[in-house]
Amino acid sequence: MAGTVLLAMSQTEVARQEWEEGSRRLEGFRDDGRRYRQLLELLDLVVDELRKRIGQTYTLGQLVAAYGESERWARELLEERAPFPGWPRDLTVVLAAAFDAYQRGAIDYEP
Repeated sequence: MAGTVLLAMSQTEVARQEWEEGSRRLEGFRDDGRRYRQLLELLDLVVDELRKRIGQTYTLGQLVAAYGESERWARELLEERAPFPGWPRDLTVVLAAAFDAYQRGAIDYEP
């Protein structure tokens, strides 16, 4: 049991580090106004879809589980709705930043 708890904790911590890195990378584009706005558009699309899939009451563990499957649905979403070409190169950054933003609403979130 203790090993399972530690594994879950480490998976959560690894995911959170990835998410925070995604946010830092996204913010690194702030000086490139056009690209930054495009990334924020993609971020909004992914966060909206995440809200539909996860709901408004969730734990970090549920969010980590959803992250494992998120590339598939995010790719499908952006193929359908991205307002500009070239979005695939930004998928990883936008996806991680979306989960970073959304984790703050988890019932067990601690900074």
